[in-house]
Amino acid sequence: MIALLQRVTQASVKVADETVGAIDAGLMALICAERGDGEKEADALLSKLLAYRVFADDAGRMNRSVADVRGGLLLVPQFTLAADTQSGTRPSFTPAAPPDQARCLFDYFVTAARGRHPQVETGRFGADMQVALINDGPVTFWLQIKPAA
Repeated sequence: MIALLQRVTQASVKVADETVGAIDAGLMALICAERGDGEKEADALLSKLLAYRVFADDAGRMNRSVADVRGGLLLVPQFTLAADTQSGTRPSFTPAAPPDQARCLFDYFVTAARGRHPQVETGRFGADMQVALINDGPVTFWLQIKPAA
């Protein structure tokens, strides 16, 4: 599974001009399930995401996690993170999990996140979303958990 994390001062997701998820300071994470991913990879990615130290401590070093700072967490499904861009000028999405499997894993990820973090908002799986954010820093990280071979 893949998460593209962005430290934000605020972020929101709209679907058809309706805000479906919004946070103030915290992390906005684009989430993608790849073929072969399961709950084990989702759990590992969530653990890493919640513990990843991207917020400043008193010395100005990135030593605090979203859990430490009690920040918001906005989870947005985005299958395009799995794109194969190695050849040509049109991406292939064969590395992405099939839509039904991806939806189940995203829902599992959100449920698990809500069980472990107090403020979790989401985008809407399969919808045409407009995502707005103010990237703080900018700070952006790519996290990826690969299935065991």
